[in-house]
Amino acid sequence: MTNLQGLAIVATELALRDATRTLSVIKGLLRNETSGRRQMKTACLRDCDLLYSDGVVTLVDSVGAFLEGRYGDAGAWVTAVMEGTTTCEEGFRDVDEASPLTERNYSLFQLCDVALCIMNLLGSDVLSF
Repeated sequence: MTNLQGLAIVATELALRDATRTLSVIKGLLRNETSGRRQMKTACLRDCDLLYSDGVVTLVDSVGAFLEGRYGDAGAWVTAVMEGTTTCEEGFRDVDEASPLTERNYSLFQLCDVALCIMNLLGSDVLSF
C-alpha cells in the first residue's frame, strides 16, 4: 500500500510542477500581449492565469489532504484542477481564438488524472481483500 501512496504523491507533485511551469508561461504570454485585436486572447489568458493560480494552491492542499488520509478531499481537489484546465481551453474556443496552452492544459489534465486514479484506488475497497 505504501508504494501506491508514494505513486499518488509523485503524480500529484508532477502535476504541481507542471501547473507552476504553465503559470509562468501564462504570465510570460500576458507580458507579451498587445492591445487591440488581442483583447479577447488577453482576457482568456487572464482567466487561465486565475485558474492556474488557484490550481497550484489546490494541488498543494490536495497533497496535504492526501497525507492526512483524506483521499476523498484530495481527489475532489485534483478533479477541480482538471476542470480548470478544461475551462481554460474552452475560454479560447468560445471566442474563436487559438489556444497557446492546449498542450499544457492536456498535460496537466493527464497528470491529474493519473493521481486521481491512484487516489481512487486507495480510497476504494478494491485493495482490501
